[in-house]
Amino acid sequence: MISGYRILWTDNALLELKKTVTYLEQNWTERELKKLATQLEKTLQLISQNPYLFQTSDVKKEVRRAVVLTVNSIYYRVLENDVEILSFFSNRQSPDKRKLK
Repeated sequence: MISGYRILWTDNALLELKKTVTYLEQNWTERELKKLATQLEKTLQLISQNPYLFQTSDVKKEVRRAVVLTVNSIYYRVLENDVEILSFFSNRQSPDKRKLK
């Protein structure tokens, strides 16, 4: 990845990512999984280079939301030289389940 803001994942975001991948491995094809991985990498690179590119969330102004694919979003906040990924959220869930601490 080209240098930019450092990407940090919270434990919650890593757990959500793991759960999502496990679900998708059982229900999606290998091709769809690769597409998600590619889009996730592209989105993280965009965030690293320009963290203010994506819209602020409807929950907290300091939290931003980047749609990875129509079914998944990343919620993050910008720190001094870092970007903290707060949630890897499946958009099929109720928005009330978002954990944006």
